[in-house]
Amino acid sequence: MGELIELQVALGECSSSFNMEKAVCNHGLFMMSPNVWIPSTKSLRRPLRLADSSGSVYVTISHPAPNHPFLVIQVNGLQNSISSADKAVIMEQVARMLRISSKDERDVREFQTLHGSAKDRGFGRIFRSPSFFEDAVKSILLCNCGWKRTLTMARALCALQLQLASAHLQHKRVASNSNVKISTKRLKHKKYTKASSTSELSMSGFDQSIGNFPTSTELACLDEKYLNERCNLGYRARCILQLARKVENGELELNKLEESSDTTSYERFYQKLMKIKGFGPFVCSNIMMCIGFYERIPFDSETIRHLKMVHGKGKCSRKTIEKDIEEIYGKYAPFQCMAYWLELLDEYENKFGKLSELESSSYHLATGSLHLTE
Repeated sequence: MGELIELQVALGECSSSFNMEKAVCNHGLFMMSPNVWIPSTKSLRRPLRLADSSGSVYVTISHPAPNHPFLVIQVNGLQNSISSADKAVIMEQVARMLRISSKDERDVREFQTLHGSAKDRGFGRIFRSPSFFEDAVKSILLCNCGWKRTLTMARALCALQLQLASAHLQHKRVASNSNVKISTKRLKHKKYTKASSTSELSMSGFDQSIGNFPTSTELACLDEKYLNERCNLGYRARCILQLARKVENGELELNKLEESSDTTSYERFYQKLMKIKGFGPFVCSNIMMCIGFYERIPFDSETIRHLKMVHGKGKCSRKTIEKDIEEIYGKYAPFQCMAYWLELLDEYENKFGKLSELESSSYHLATGSLHLTE
């Protein structure tokens, strides 16, 4: 089974406001592969990257008790020890997903001051992925299709990543044994098979049909036709590859943007995103929300439906929606998106029950109206 180690992430100033269940189960992103929420233990399981980005380990993240000062991360099925750099990167990814930082805590407190019921509900952390790139790709997957297909596409990308990782290991072994340099570009024509030993990927004991979510490096060299056929992405294959290649060539410096708190930098980045073919206002606004910029609401037909039913905006349309949004949510600036999403969450849980208690086999049925489209 391999070795199991435990890491701790200090919650610090976030300790008093943090609730594991509420920090995870508030957005459809938590239902998308490779995330696995376990209702019985209120824990989150998924693979995370190691420091070199090429390897992954499976982890289980939990919070022992309310107000407990640490999150516990169990790193499972290790065949080899991991370095201090690997441990640091794992903890950084967990902190990003669950928004454990001074800025996030400040946002929680400021929003809850503006929105009293948010404090009562313990709402203020919208779940996101361990990497900016994963958030961006999943925002693309949310567009112009049913929720069931969105879930299927995310799972297909993770299955592809497992096969890419297996192929990469095999190529490394061949190269080391024969001193032959093998180009990763050959991977785009490779017919992959499942990894013969998932313990090689430090994922033994878990669902072996999926891997981690692919990185920009893993996707950038793939062929568009192959990616589309392999994962049934449709037009999204081109959008995702464009994004991956812009990240790889340095045109989009995602980490630098996320570290900045300069509003003008966010606006410039939003305009850069809008120039990518296939990136409309919904995708870009959803990405901005994942960064931590909440002024732009990702609006679509679901938003129109919500404003009509909940706020009595019977004449709301794509022509009027921006004005309607400003009228309703402007008072919550700069947290308009948080206020909107809290309302949606209330609506969905009134209909389906607590999202944290849903069985994963029912996600595609119970969350149809939770899906957002361009």
